[in-house]
Amino acid sequence: MRKPIRKAVLPVAGLGTRFLPATKAVPKEMLTVVDRPILQHVVDEARAAGVEKFIFVTGRNKGVIEDHFDIAYELDDTLRRRGRLQAIEALKADMLPEGAASFTRQQSPLGLGHAVWCARDLVGREPFALLLPDMITSPGSRGDQCLAQCVEVYERFGGNVVAVEEVAPDETQYYGVVRVGEDEGHAFEIKSMVEKPPKGTAPSNWIISGRYILQPEIFDFLENGRKGNRRRDPAYRRHDRACQAPVLPRRALRRPHLRLRLEARLPHRQHRLRADA
Repeated sequence: MRKPIRKAVLPVAGLGTRFLPATKAVPKEMLTVVDRPILQHVVDEARAAGVEKFIFVTGRNKGVIEDHFDIAYELDDTLRRRGRLQAIEALKADMLPEGAASFTRQQSPLGLGHAVWCARDLVGREPFALLLPDMITSPGSRGDQCLAQCVEVYERFGGNVVAVEEVAPDETQYYGVVRVGEDEGHAFEIKSMVEKPPKGTAPSNWIISGRYILQPEIFDFLENGRKGNRRRDPAYRRHDRACQAPVLPRRALRRPHLRLRLEARLPHRQHRLRADA
């Protein structure tokens, strides 16, 4: 029997420079989609997949993230005195159980691999989920979200799993791209990976898109590269399978009566938020 996925690592130390000036004083993970922070949507996705322990890798000026998952006594008291019981219940629903959240610092901006390595002692020697908290996924046809589908693939095959998204061939130079191996239906084997290949050289148009199931041996791989470059994707040459989940990072989130689309013009580092009724 495979070890269950109980822990999730959420790297939230990034400066969010591509979203300036919005992120000058507000962490990009706390920007809202309708009425909830992006990070809350990601945490909800992890909880729905069975995650019990949340490990946030933070940086300077990210204290508001820790405050978001804590009790706000003054706010609760004010809402209670005003009879806003429904609002109180909504806040309680977003709270994590006591002891379920841990916070550790990434003291230098050395990339995603380094952020994952910073969580090594809190994860221990068990498989874990990694969620990039500036990406929101859309539920699949069965209603389950991306990480839950990754867990399903892990339970079937074991090993490492990464969610992938199909993009236009002329966009592959902006992402990490996988080489497709044996097709296994909802998943396929990964033969190799390449980070931001030159235009026209990508092995496929399937890109890595922010949801992973990783084995603890990844920390040995990162530790061995401690004196080298840990900026690369944390599962570089360690993935086994890709989960073809319907993820929409940097693309769209649909909610009732409102459709929000976050468009990133990567070559010019421009971003536009559009709301369509």
